[in-house]
Amino acid sequence: MARVIVGMSGGVDSSVTAALLKQAGHDVVGVTLNVWPDLPNMPEIQREDACCALGAVEDARRVADTLDIPYYVLNFREVFEDKVIKDFVQTYASGRTPNPCIRCNQFIKFDALLVKARQLGADYVATGHYARIEHGRPNRLRKAADPQKDQSYVLYVMSQERLGAAMMPLGNFTKSTTRQIAAELGLSVANKPESQDICFVPFKRYTEFIELYAPEVLQPGPIVDQAGKVLGEHQGIALHTIGQRRGLGVAAGQPLFVTSHEPSTNTVVVGGPEALLKTTCRLEDINWIDGEPPLEPTSATGKARYRSAEVPCRVRRDGDTLVVEFDQRQKALTPGQALVLYDGEYVLGGGTITR
Repeated sequence: MARVIVGMSGGVDSSVTAALLKQAGHDVVGVTLNVWPDLPNMPEIQREDACCALGAVEDARRVADTLDIPYYVLNFREVFEDKVIKDFVQTYASGRTPNPCIRCNQFIKFDALLVKARQLGADYVATGHYARIEHGRPNRLRKAADPQKDQSYVLYVMSQERLGAAMMPLGNFTKSTTRQIAAELGLSVANKPESQDICFVPFKRYTEFIELYAPEVLQPGPIVDQAGKVLGEHQGIALHTIGQRRGLGVAAGQPLFVTSHEPSTNTVVVGGPEALLKTTCRLEDINWIDGEPPLEPTSATGKARYRSAEVPCRVRRDGDTLVVEFDQRQKALTPGQALVLYDGEYVLGGGTITR
């Protein structure tokens, strides 16, 4: 059997992951990643439901004691701030909308943690994600059996190396089954609520975090309509996302939505709902599970948000980018967000929407 490092967030999913792997006979070591930022100007508060909160460490430690497995807390604060938090702020400041959970999976859970796992003599890193890995040549990433819990969208950045060294034993379970297993094993987190939203933002609005962490990126500028007419003033393009309707502070004869940003002129552009609809977008920072996107145009289904439905599309390469053409117009294809491409139940790859 293999030695497996389990990333334990203090929640029920990672706790049951550790339990199942131990039951299977693996040499299991539990670790919690200390990523909670020690940031200037940030109040001394934490969200209790955050996977990186101090309470999560105590919950994970209790589970490890119950399972009788070694347990460690690893300091990943510096790499987390560099790879996730700074990118989060810089992406918003450039007029794009980031997805920090995807970067955390890519650079923290399956890069930095994998390096640490190798140092500890481990063969695999395991997490409580709801997705399925089929190890082979090539390794394949498959949707979870439960479509309500499928997390393959945030895992499209997995490479062949990352997939080959990863385990996700919950991929065939429903959440209720996971909780039932935890209860049967007497784990204290069996009924613990799920963590929500962005783990390192201890506020209801992400904008409060930016205002405290990097107030210098917030500079006032014009709000204009599709014809360039000035309608009002914003307090920073980082405070406005594509598709936003509320909080614009401008009046017109129809509902107005943020349709784009122009960082070079620090401008927020608004328009009616029709202006949000597009049939084509371009992707950069491509990750293709099998290695390289096909040279010839290919059919797929695309998903532009974690909770959105997949829609048919065609994909073609254009240099280092991918052009995605949808069969029907899509609403608010947002630069900075991920668009993930599927072939049935399998993840083909994806990239970051650039325009």
